[in-house]
Amino acid sequence: MNEKERHIKENEAHRHDDATSDVIADSLRAEGKNEKRRSTKRINKLWLWLGVLVLIIILLYWLFVLCGIFDLGGGAN
Repeated sequence: MNEKERHIKENEAHRHDDATSDVIADSLRAEGKNEKRRSTKRINKLWLWLGVLVLIIILLYWLFVLCGIFDLGGGAN
């Protein structure tokens, strides 16, 4: 009986460790997903600002080229 009780206690201890390790694994998985979401959000913001800067540069270039053409042609008084 003593051997059987020891075996049961060992199994209960392993079951408890498995349950806590599952909880830890789930929490780590959730933290990883949250971190990936945050990093993706940062990258998307960077791409958005880069696009805005490129559009501003294109607009300024277009305005200066258009003004330069009018100045050379004498279209603006």
